[in-house]
Amino acid sequence: MIGRLRDTYRRLRLGTRLALGMGVLSLVVFAVVGTALSTYMRDYLERQLNDQMKLVQTTQSKDAQAHGTVERRPYYGWYTAVYDVSGDSAVLRRPSDVPKDTVELTSFAESLARAGATEMSHTTRIEDEGAYRLRACKIGQGVVLVTAAPLEDIEDTMDQLVTVQVVAFALALLGLVVFGRAVLRRGLQPLSDMAHTARGITSHDFTDSARLPVRADRGNGGPEVEELRTAFNTMLEHIDDSLAVRTEAEQRLRRFVADASHELRTPLMSVRGYADLFQYAAANEPGERDKHLARLRAEAARMGVLLDDLLLLARLDAAEVDAPLRLEDADLAELVRQAADAFRATHADHPLTVTAGAGPVRLRLDVLRVRQVLDNLLTNAAVHTPTGTEVAVEVSVAAGAAVVRVTDSGPGIPAADQERVFDRFFRIDKARSRDRGGSGLGLAVARSLVRAHGGTIDVRSRPGTTTFTLTIPLVRDTP
Repeated sequence: MIGRLRDTYRRLRLGTRLALGMGVLSLVVFAVVGTALSTYMRDYLERQLNDQMKLVQTTQSKDAQAHGTVERRPYYGWYTAVYDVSGDSAVLRRPSDVPKDTVELTSFAESLARAGATEMSHTTRIEDEGAYRLRACKIGQGVVLVTAAPLEDIEDTMDQLVTVQVVAFALALLGLVVFGRAVLRRGLQPLSDMAHTARGITSHDFTDSARLPVRADRGNGGPEVEELRTAFNTMLEHIDDSLAVRTEAEQRLRRFVADASHELRTPLMSVRGYADLFQYAAANEPGERDKHLARLRAEAARMGVLLDDLLLLARLDAAEVDAPLRLEDADLAELVRQAADAFRATHADHPLTVTAGAGPVRLRLDVLRVRQVLDNLLTNAAVHTPTGTEVAVEVSVAAGAAVVRVTDSGPGIPAADQERVFDRFFRIDKARSRDRGGSGLGLAVARSLVRAHGGTIDVRSRPGTTTFTLTIPLVRDTP
Protein backbone atom coordinates (compact mmCIF):
# COMPACT_ATOMS: atom_id res chain seq x y z
CA MET A 1 0.00 0.00 0.00
CA ILE A 2 2.75 2.43 0.97
CA GLY A 3 4.70 1.52 -2.15
CA ARG A 4 1.63 2.15 -4.34
CA LEU A 5 1.11 5.55 -2.74
CA ARG A 6 4.78 6.38 -3.22
CA ASP A 7 4.58 5.48 -6.93
CA THR A 8 1.41 7.54 -7.33
CA TYR A 9 3.10 10.50 -5.66
CA ARG A 10 6.13 10.24 -7.94
CA ARG A 11 3.89 10.31 -11.01
CA LEU A 12 2.30 13.60 -9.95
CA ARG A 13 3.40 16.82 -11.62
CA LEU A 14 5.87 19.01 -9.82
CA GLY A 15 3.31 21.76 -9.18
CA THR A 16 0.89 19.29 -7.59
CA ARG A 17 3.64 17.77 -5.45
CA LEU A 18 4.76 21.19 -4.26
CA ALA A 19 1.16 22.14 -3.49
CA LEU A 20 0.66 18.94 -1.49
CA GLY A 21 3.91 19.57 0.33
CA MET A 22 2.75 23.06 1.22
CA GLY A 23 -0.56 21.56 2.38
CA VAL A 24 1.15 19.06 4.67
CA LEU A 25 3.40 21.76 6.10
CA SER A 26 0.42 24.05 6.60
CA LEU A 27 -1.48 21.21 8.28
CA VAL A 28 1.34 20.76 10.76
CA VAL A 29 1.43 24.51 11.41
CA PHE A 30 -2.36 24.64 11.84
CA ALA A 31 -2.24 21.69 14.26
CA VAL A 32 0.44 23.35 16.38
CA VAL A 33 -1.36 26.70 16.36
CA GLY A 34 -4.76 25.07 17.13
CA THR A 35 -3.34 23.03 20.00
CA ALA A 36 -1.60 26.04 21.50
CA LEU A 37 -4.72 28.18 21.13
CA SER A 38 -6.98 25.53 22.66
CA THR A 39 -4.61 24.94 25.58
CA TYR A 40 -4.37 28.65 26.27
CA MET A 41 -8.16 29.07 26.09
CA ARG A 42 -8.80 26.16 28.47
CA ASP A 43 -6.26 27.50 30.97
CA TYR A 44 -7.82 30.93 30.74
CA LEU A 45 -11.34 29.66 31.31
CA GLU A 46 -10.25 27.48 34.24
CA ARG A 47 -8.42 30.40 35.87
CA GLN A 48 -11.50 32.52 35.42
CA LEU A 49 -13.63 29.79 37.04
CA ASN A 50 -11.17 29.50 39.93
CA ASP A 51 -11.37 33.24 40.55
CA GLN A 52 -15.15 33.05 40.44
CA MET A 53 -15.24 30.11 42.91
CA LYS A 54 -12.88 31.94 45.27
CA LEU A 55 -15.16 34.96 45.25
CA VAL A 56 -18.23 32.78 45.86
CA GLN A 57 -16.56 30.94 48.76
CA THR A 58 -15.76 34.22 50.44
CA THR A 59 -19.51 34.90 50.70
CA GLN A 60 -20.37 31.27 51.52
CA SER A 61 -17.87 31.08 54.38
CA LYS A 62 -19.67 33.93 56.14
CA ASP A 63 -23.00 32.20 55.60
CA ALA A 64 -21.61 28.91 56.98
CA GLN A 65 -20.15 30.61 60.06
CA ALA A 66 -23.46 32.29 60.77
CA HIS A 67 -25.84 29.37 60.13
CA GLY A 68 -23.59 26.30 60.26
CA THR A 69 -24.37 25.46 56.64
CA VAL A 70 -24.72 27.33 53.37
CA GLU A 71 -28.34 28.09 52.77
CA ARG A 72 -28.18 29.81 49.37
CA ARG A 73 -27.12 28.18 46.11
CA PRO A 74 -24.79 30.51 44.21
CA TYR A 75 -25.37 29.27 40.61
CA TYR A 76 -27.42 26.60 38.92
CA GLY A 77 -25.59 23.28 38.91
CA TRP A 78 -23.15 24.29 41.63
CA TYR A 79 -22.84 22.28 44.86
CA THR A 80 -21.74 23.42 48.31
CA ALA A 81 -20.91 21.29 51.37
CA VAL A 82 -19.60 22.05 54.85
CA TYR A 83 -17.56 19.32 56.57
CA ASP A 84 -16.50 18.82 60.15
CA VAL A 85 -13.03 17.35 59.93
CA SER A 86 -11.52 15.36 62.75
CA GLY A 87 -8.24 13.63 62.08
CA ASP A 88 -8.48 11.97 58.67
CA SER A 89 -12.29 11.78 58.52
CA ALA A 90 -14.81 14.36 57.36
CA VAL A 91 -18.52 14.47 58.32
CA LEU A 92 -21.00 16.34 56.13
CA ARG A 93 -23.25 18.85 57.86
CA ARG A 94 -26.95 18.69 57.01
CA PRO A 95 -28.82 20.12 55.24
CA SER A 96 -26.39 20.65 52.30
CA ASP A 97 -26.86 21.08 48.58
CA VAL A 98 -24.81 18.13 47.38
CA PRO A 99 -25.13 15.49 44.62
CA LYS A 100 -26.22 11.94 45.28
CA ASP A 101 -22.64 10.76 45.21
CA THR A 102 -20.65 12.75 47.74
CA VAL A 103 -17.59 10.53 47.72
CA GLU A 104 -15.47 12.96 45.69
CA LEU A 105 -16.40 15.97 47.81
CA THR A 106 -15.78 14.10 51.11
CA SER A 107 -12.48 12.71 49.85
CA PHE A 108 -11.37 16.18 48.80
CA ALA A 109 -12.20 17.65 52.21
CA GLU A 110 -10.19 14.91 53.89
CA SER A 111 -7.27 15.60 51.52
CA LEU A 112 -7.25 19.25 52.55
CA ALA A 113 -7.16 18.24 56.22
CA ARG A 114 -4.35 15.77 55.68
CA ALA A 115 -2.34 18.30 53.67
CA GLY A 116 -2.74 20.92 56.39
CA ALA A 117 -3.43 23.55 53.71
CA THR A 118 -5.94 26.38 53.85
CA GLU A 119 -7.28 25.93 50.27
CA MET A 120 -6.98 23.52 47.35
CA SER A 121 -8.39 23.11 43.82
CA HIS A 122 -8.96 19.93 41.85
CA THR A 123 -10.78 18.66 38.76
CA THR A 124 -12.68 15.37 38.92
CA ARG A 125 -15.72 13.54 37.68
CA ILE A 126 -18.82 13.05 39.85
CA GLU A 127 -20.89 10.02 39.03
CA ASP A 128 -24.08 10.79 37.08
CA GLU A 129 -23.08 14.49 37.01
CA GLY A 130 -20.00 14.84 34.82
CA ALA A 131 -16.80 16.84 35.15
CA TYR A 132 -16.57 19.31 38.03
CA ARG A 133 -14.06 21.74 39.41
CA LEU A 134 -13.67 21.35 43.20
CA ARG A 135 -12.36 24.03 45.52
CA ALA A 136 -11.94 23.50 49.26
CA CYS A 137 -11.02 26.09 51.87
CA LYS A 138 -10.69 26.06 55.67
CA ILE A 139 -13.25 28.40 57.28
CA GLY A 140 -12.75 27.54 60.92
CA GLN A 141 -11.12 25.11 63.31
CA GLY A 142 -11.96 21.65 61.92
CA VAL A 143 -14.45 23.14 59.43
CA VAL A 144 -13.92 22.85 55.63
CA LEU A 145 -16.05 24.40 52.90
CA VAL A 146 -16.12 22.50 49.56
CA THR A 147 -17.62 24.06 46.42
CA ALA A 148 -18.16 22.14 43.17
CA ALA A 149 -18.63 24.01 39.85
CA PRO A 150 -19.59 22.14 36.65
CA LEU A 151 -17.15 22.25 33.67
CA GLU A 152 -19.89 21.71 31.10
CA ASP A 153 -19.79 25.31 29.87
CA ILE A 154 -16.02 25.18 29.50
CA GLU A 155 -16.26 21.86 27.65
CA ASP A 156 -18.93 23.26 25.32
CA THR A 157 -16.85 26.35 24.69
CA MET A 158 -13.77 24.23 23.90
CA ASP A 159 -15.78 21.97 21.59
CA GLN A 160 -17.06 24.99 19.70
CA LEU A 161 -13.55 26.44 19.51
CA VAL A 162 -12.14 23.17 18.17
CA THR A 163 -14.97 22.93 15.65
CA VAL A 164 -14.36 26.47 14.44
CA GLN A 165 -10.63 25.80 14.17
CA VAL A 166 -11.11 22.57 12.23
CA VAL A 167 -13.52 24.19 9.77
CA ALA A 168 -11.42 27.33 9.37
CA PHE A 169 -8.16 25.42 9.02
CA ALA A 170 -9.73 22.95 6.58
CA LEU A 171 -11.01 25.76 4.37
CA ALA A 172 -7.69 27.57 4.61
CA LEU A 173 -5.84 24.36 3.75
CA LEU A 174 -8.11 23.67 0.79
CA GLY A 175 -7.73 27.20 -0.50
CA LEU A 176 -3.98 27.08 0.00
CA VAL A 177 -3.64 23.83 -1.95
CA VAL A 178 -5.99 24.91 -4.76
CA PHE A 179 -4.73 28.46 -5.21
CA GLY A 180 -1.16 27.47 -4.39
CA ARG A 181 -1.25 24.85 -7.11
CA ALA A 182 -2.57 27.45 -9.56
CA VAL A 183 0.18 29.89 -8.61
CA LEU A 184 2.82 27.16 -8.81
CA ARG A 185 1.58 26.01 -12.20
CA ARG A 186 1.81 29.57 -13.45
CA GLY A 187 5.29 29.94 -11.98
CA LEU A 188 6.43 26.60 -13.40
CA GLN A 189 4.92 27.22 -16.83
CA PRO A 190 8.31 28.33 -18.23
CA LEU A 191 9.68 24.90 -17.27
CA SER A 192 6.84 23.25 -19.18
CA ASP A 193 7.63 25.51 -22.13
CA MET A 194 11.26 24.42 -22.02
CA ALA A 195 10.17 20.78 -21.90
CA HIS A 196 7.98 21.43 -24.94
CA THR A 197 10.97 23.04 -26.65
CA ALA A 198 13.10 19.99 -25.85
CA ARG A 199 10.44 17.71 -27.34
CA GLY A 200 10.44 19.92 -30.42
CA ILE A 201 14.19 19.41 -30.75
CA THR A 202 13.87 15.62 -30.58
CA SER A 203 11.27 15.69 -33.36
CA HIS A 204 13.23 18.11 -35.57
CA ASP A 205 14.52 16.75 -38.87
CA PHE A 206 18.19 17.64 -39.35
CA THR A 207 18.40 16.14 -42.81
CA ASP A 208 17.97 19.38 -44.75
CA SER A 209 18.74 21.91 -42.03
CA ALA A 210 21.52 22.15 -39.49
CA ARG A 211 19.84 24.92 -37.53
CA LEU A 212 17.55 24.52 -34.52
CA PRO A 213 14.47 26.69 -35.11
CA VAL A 214 13.34 26.50 -31.47
CA ARG A 215 14.24 28.57 -28.43
CA ALA A 216 12.76 28.92 -24.93
CA ASP A 217 10.70 32.13 -24.89
CA ARG A 218 10.90 34.65 -22.10
CA GLY A 219 8.29 34.50 -19.32
CA ASN A 220 7.52 35.52 -15.75
CA GLY A 221 9.18 32.66 -13.93
CA GLY A 222 11.42 34.71 -11.66
CA PRO A 223 15.23 35.04 -11.55
CA GLU A 224 15.88 31.32 -11.03
CA VAL A 225 13.76 30.28 -14.00
CA GLU A 226 15.30 33.08 -16.05
CA GLU A 227 18.77 31.75 -15.25
CA LEU A 228 17.67 28.26 -16.30
CA ARG A 229 16.13 29.65 -19.50
CA THR A 230 19.31 31.56 -20.31
CA ALA A 231 21.43 28.44 -19.72
CA PHE A 232 18.98 26.39 -21.83
CA ASN A 233 19.12 28.83 -24.73
CA THR A 234 22.91 29.05 -24.44
CA MET A 235 23.05 25.26 -24.67
CA LEU A 236 20.82 25.38 -27.76
CA GLU A 237 23.08 27.99 -29.32
CA HIS A 238 26.09 25.76 -28.65
CA ILE A 239 24.29 22.75 -30.14
CA ASP A 240 23.22 24.93 -33.06
CA ASP A 241 26.80 26.02 -33.73
CA SER A 242 28.08 22.45 -33.36
CA LEU A 243 25.46 21.15 -35.78
CA ALA A 244 26.31 23.90 -38.24
CA VAL A 245 30.00 23.02 -38.04
CA ARG A 246 29.22 19.32 -38.41
CA THR A 247 26.95 19.90 -41.37
CA GLU A 248 29.49 22.14 -43.04
CA ALA A 249 32.19 19.53 -42.42
CA GLU A 250 29.98 16.80 -43.88
CA GLN A 251 29.22 18.92 -46.93
CA ARG A 252 32.90 19.72 -47.40
CA LEU A 253 33.73 16.03 -47.00
CA ARG A 254 31.17 15.13 -49.65
CA ARG A 255 32.56 17.77 -51.98
CA PHE A 256 36.08 16.63 -51.21
CA VAL A 257 35.30 12.98 -51.95
CA ALA A 258 33.44 13.92 -55.12
CA ASP A 259 36.21 16.24 -56.32
CA ALA A 260 38.94 13.76 -55.40
CA SER A 261 37.11 11.01 -57.26
CA HIS A 262 36.71 13.28 -60.27
CA GLU A 263 40.33 14.39 -60.20
CA LEU A 264 41.60 10.84 -59.88
CA ARG A 265 39.23 9.46 -62.48
CA THR A 266 40.60 11.70 -65.21
CA PRO A 267 44.25 10.54 -65.01
CA LEU A 268 43.14 6.96 -64.47
CA MET A 269 41.08 7.08 -67.68
CA SER A 270 44.05 8.62 -69.44
CA VAL A 271 46.36 5.90 -68.14
CA ARG A 272 43.95 3.23 -69.30
CA GLY A 273 43.55 4.83 -72.73
CA TYR A 274 47.28 5.30 -73.25
CA ALA A 275 47.89 1.74 -72.10
CA ASP A 276 45.50 0.49 -74.77
CA LEU A 277 47.12 2.74 -77.39
CA PHE A 278 50.56 1.66 -76.26
CA GLN A 279 49.64 -1.99 -76.72
CA TYR A 280 48.27 -1.27 -80.20
CA ALA A 281 51.17 1.00 -81.19
CA ALA A 282 53.78 -1.47 -79.95
CA ALA A 283 52.39 -4.14 -82.26
CA ASN A 284 52.13 -1.94 -85.41
CA GLU A 285 54.28 1.22 -85.24
CA PRO A 286 57.18 1.22 -82.78
CA GLY A 287 57.68 4.95 -83.39
CA GLU A 288 54.46 5.80 -81.58
CA ARG A 289 55.39 3.70 -78.58
CA ASP A 290 57.73 6.28 -77.04
CA LYS A 291 55.16 9.02 -77.48
CA HIS A 292 52.39 7.11 -75.73
CA LEU A 293 54.76 5.86 -73.05
CA ALA A 294 55.80 9.44 -72.23
CA ARG A 295 52.17 10.51 -71.92
CA LEU A 296 51.47 7.45 -69.77
CA ARG A 297 54.27 8.39 -67.42
CA ALA A 298 53.14 12.02 -67.31
CA GLU A 299 49.60 11.03 -66.29
CA ALA A 300 50.97 8.63 -63.67
CA ALA A 301 53.22 11.37 -62.28
CA ARG A 302 50.32 13.83 -62.20
CA MET A 303 48.21 11.32 -60.32
CA GLY A 304 51.09 10.69 -57.92
CA VAL A 305 51.42 14.43 -57.17
CA LEU A 306 47.68 14.60 -56.52
CA LEU A 307 47.81 11.63 -54.19
CA ASP A 308 50.82 13.07 -52.37
CA ASP A 309 48.94 16.35 -51.80
CA LEU A 310 45.88 14.50 -50.55
CA LEU A 311 47.98 12.39 -48.19
CA LEU A 312 49.77 15.49 -46.86
CA LEU A 313 46.47 17.28 -46.25
CA ALA A 314 45.07 14.22 -44.48
CA ARG A 315 48.08 13.99 -42.19
CA LEU A 316 47.94 17.71 -41.40
CA ASP A 317 44.20 17.55 -40.69
CA ALA A 318 44.62 14.54 -38.43
CA ALA A 319 47.26 16.40 -36.36
CA GLU A 320 49.30 13.23 -36.08
CA VAL A 321 51.81 12.82 -33.29
CA ASP A 322 54.47 12.22 -35.90
CA ALA A 323 53.70 15.47 -37.73
CA PRO A 324 55.00 15.74 -41.31
CA LEU A 325 57.35 18.61 -40.38
CA ARG A 326 61.10 18.53 -39.85
CA LEU A 327 61.88 21.74 -38.04
CA GLU A 328 65.30 23.33 -38.13
CA ASP A 329 66.84 26.78 -37.84
CA ALA A 330 66.72 28.48 -41.22
CA ASP A 331 66.81 31.90 -42.88
CA LEU A 332 63.40 32.72 -44.36
CA ALA A 333 64.86 35.53 -46.46
CA GLU A 334 67.26 33.08 -48.11
CA LEU A 335 64.40 30.66 -48.83
CA VAL A 336 62.50 33.49 -50.52
CA ARG A 337 65.52 34.31 -52.71
CA GLN A 338 65.86 30.64 -53.70
CA ALA A 339 62.19 30.43 -54.59
CA ALA A 340 62.54 33.66 -56.60
CA ASP A 341 65.48 32.26 -58.57
CA ALA A 342 63.51 29.08 -59.39
CA PHE A 343 60.52 31.22 -60.44
CA ARG A 344 62.63 33.35 -62.80
CA ALA A 345 64.02 30.20 -64.40
CA THR A 346 60.59 28.70 -65.11
CA HIS A 347 58.50 31.85 -65.64
CA ALA A 348 60.76 34.30 -67.42
CA ASP A 349 57.70 36.02 -68.91
CA HIS A 350 56.72 37.38 -65.45
CA PRO A 351 59.07 40.04 -64.03
CA LEU A 352 59.81 39.36 -60.37
CA THR A 353 60.95 41.82 -57.71
CA VAL A 354 62.27 40.66 -54.32
CA THR A 355 62.42 43.02 -51.33
CA ALA A 356 64.21 41.74 -48.23
CA GLY A 357 66.18 43.33 -45.45
CA ALA A 358 69.92 43.21 -45.27
CA GLY A 359 69.95 40.77 -42.36
CA PRO A 360 68.65 37.24 -42.17
CA VAL A 361 65.20 36.32 -40.80
CA ARG A 362 65.99 33.33 -38.60
CA LEU A 363 63.27 31.00 -37.26
CA ARG A 364 62.52 27.32 -36.86
CA LEU A 365 60.71 25.82 -39.81
CA ASP A 366 60.58 22.91 -42.22
CA VAL A 367 62.69 24.16 -45.11
CA LEU A 368 61.15 21.88 -47.75
CA ARG A 369 57.56 22.59 -46.71
CA VAL A 370 58.00 26.36 -46.52
CA ARG A 371 59.74 26.29 -49.87
CA GLN A 372 56.73 24.33 -51.19
CA VAL A 373 54.42 27.08 -49.91
CA LEU A 374 56.49 29.82 -51.54
CA ASP A 375 56.63 27.93 -54.84
CA ASN A 376 52.85 27.42 -54.75
CA LEU A 377 52.20 31.13 -54.18
CA LEU A 378 54.60 32.25 -56.91
CA THR A 379 53.35 29.63 -59.38
CA ASN A 380 49.76 30.62 -58.60
CA ALA A 381 50.63 34.25 -59.43
CA ALA A 382 52.12 33.21 -62.77
CA VAL A 383 49.42 30.75 -63.81
CA HIS A 384 46.45 33.02 -63.12
CA THR A 385 47.84 36.25 -64.64
CA PRO A 386 48.58 37.24 -68.23
CA THR A 387 52.09 37.18 -69.66
CA GLY A 388 54.15 40.17 -68.58
CA THR A 389 52.35 40.65 -65.28
CA GLU A 390 54.68 41.93 -62.59
CA VAL A 391 55.13 39.84 -59.43
CA ALA A 392 56.69 41.11 -56.18
CA VAL A 393 57.86 39.30 -53.02
CA GLU A 394 58.52 41.16 -49.79
CA VAL A 395 60.02 39.76 -46.58
CA SER A 396 59.75 41.66 -43.29
CA VAL A 397 59.49 41.23 -39.52
CA ALA A 398 56.61 42.75 -37.57
CA ALA A 399 55.15 42.13 -34.11
CA GLY A 400 57.31 39.10 -33.39
CA ALA A 401 56.49 37.36 -36.66
CA ALA A 402 58.06 36.91 -40.08
CA VAL A 403 55.84 38.21 -42.88
CA VAL A 404 56.06 37.30 -46.57
CA ARG A 405 53.86 39.08 -49.11
CA VAL A 406 53.46 37.82 -52.67
CA THR A 407 51.80 40.46 -54.85
CA ASP A 408 50.88 40.42 -58.52
CA SER A 409 49.31 43.11 -60.72
CA GLY A 410 46.94 40.75 -62.48
CA PRO A 411 43.16 41.02 -62.92
CA GLY A 412 42.47 40.12 -59.27
CA ILE A 413 40.19 37.64 -57.57
CA PRO A 414 36.42 38.26 -57.42
CA ALA A 415 35.27 39.24 -53.94
CA ALA A 416 32.85 36.29 -53.81
CA ASP A 417 35.72 33.84 -54.39
CA GLN A 418 38.34 35.30 -52.04
CA GLU A 419 37.11 33.31 -49.04
CA ARG A 420 37.07 30.05 -51.05
CA VAL A 421 40.43 30.20 -52.76
CA PHE A 422 41.93 28.07 -49.97
CA ASP A 423 39.25 25.37 -50.29
CA ARG A 424 40.33 22.06 -51.72
CA PHE A 425 39.71 21.51 -55.45
CA PHE A 426 38.42 25.06 -55.82
CA ARG A 427 39.28 26.80 -59.09
CA ILE A 428 38.18 30.31 -59.96
CA ASP A 429 38.23 29.65 -63.70
CA LYS A 430 36.22 26.45 -64.18
CA ALA A 431 37.14 26.31 -67.84
CA ARG A 432 40.90 26.45 -67.24
CA SER A 433 42.81 23.35 -68.32
CA ARG A 434 44.13 21.13 -65.57
CA ASP A 435 47.50 21.26 -67.27
CA ARG A 436 47.69 24.97 -66.46
CA GLY A 437 45.27 25.46 -63.62
CA GLY A 438 46.27 22.45 -61.52
CA SER A 439 44.00 20.35 -59.33
CA GLY A 440 42.96 23.14 -56.96
CA LEU A 441 45.00 21.78 -54.03
CA GLY A 442 47.95 24.16 -54.07
CA LEU A 443 46.54 26.90 -51.87
CA ALA A 444 44.83 24.36 -49.60
CA VAL A 445 48.19 22.64 -49.06
CA ALA A 446 49.86 26.00 -48.48
CA ARG A 447 47.36 27.03 -45.83
CA SER A 448 47.62 23.68 -44.01
CA LEU A 449 51.43 23.84 -44.00
CA VAL A 450 51.46 27.41 -42.70
CA ARG A 451 49.01 26.48 -39.94
CA ALA A 452 51.21 23.52 -39.04
CA HIS A 453 53.99 26.08 -38.45
CA GLY A 454 51.67 28.07 -36.18
CA GLY A 455 51.16 30.82 -38.75
CA THR A 456 48.44 32.25 -40.96
CA ILE A 457 47.92 32.98 -44.63
CA ASP A 458 45.30 35.24 -46.17
CA VAL A 459 44.53 37.05 -49.40
CA ARG A 460 43.51 40.60 -50.27
CA SER A 461 42.56 41.34 -53.85
CA ARG A 462 41.02 44.01 -56.03
CA PRO A 463 41.23 44.65 -59.78
CA GLY A 464 44.88 45.30 -60.62
CA THR A 465 46.47 43.80 -57.51
CA THR A 466 46.35 40.58 -55.46
CA THR A 467 48.41 40.02 -52.29
CA PHE A 468 48.89 36.77 -50.41
CA THR A 469 50.26 37.41 -46.89
CA LEU A 470 52.08 34.63 -45.07
CA THR A 471 52.82 35.14 -41.34
CA ILE A 472 54.95 32.77 -39.23
CA PRO A 473 55.81 33.57 -35.58
CA LEU A 474 59.50 33.89 -34.80
CA VAL A 475 59.07 31.87 -31.58
CA ARG A 476 56.74 28.94 -32.22
CA ASP A 477 54.63 27.70 -29.30
CA THR A 478 55.35 24.04 -28.65
CA PRO A 479 52.28 21.93 -27.70
